[in-house]
Amino acid sequence: MKTSKLNVLFVAQAAMIAAIYVVLTLVGASFAYGPVQVRLSEALTILPAFTPAAIPGVFLGCLLSNILGGCILPDIIFGSLATLIGAVFTWMLRDKSRYLAPLPPILANTIIVPFVLKYGYMDPLPIPFMMLTVGIGEVISCGVIGLIVYAGLNRYRGVLFPKKA
Repeated sequence: MKTSKLNVLFVAQAAMIAAIYVVLTLVGASFAYGPVQVRLSEALTILPAFTPAAIPGVFLGCLLSNILGGCILPDIIFGSLATLIGAVFTWMLRDKSRYLAPLPPILANTIIVPFVLKYGYMDPLPIPFMMLTVGIGEVISCGVIGLIVYAGLNRYRGVLFPKKA
């Protein structure tokens, strides 16, 4: 019985995180796509520091956002994989300093997304410049806003993300 309650909690958390990610991305769509992008939804990549359910949650949220946002197939695949990689490594760093938690999604997106922009969308900007612009956007959304989200949620960690159902 306890296992089924934990599974329901896991699926519910993942679904809520995915839904919030999609809404935040589509509401801020004007600056969520392209070589200069700040996705407010990327602040949610801090959530794997609280719950493993955030890993499929942010991945599916990113995947759906890229599909609904009209992205090309390489962006849907590799952009979503960048978020998945960031989420997995954030989970792995969960017991370290909270300041390390935003680093994996910042690095994953800064490295992967510019190549998608260059070779998928044929963006004429040089890859190092797009790494800079995407990286700055990730620092804003994951590093700044994500750490604000972390501070707000950490107060209620035991209530929002219970270890036992």
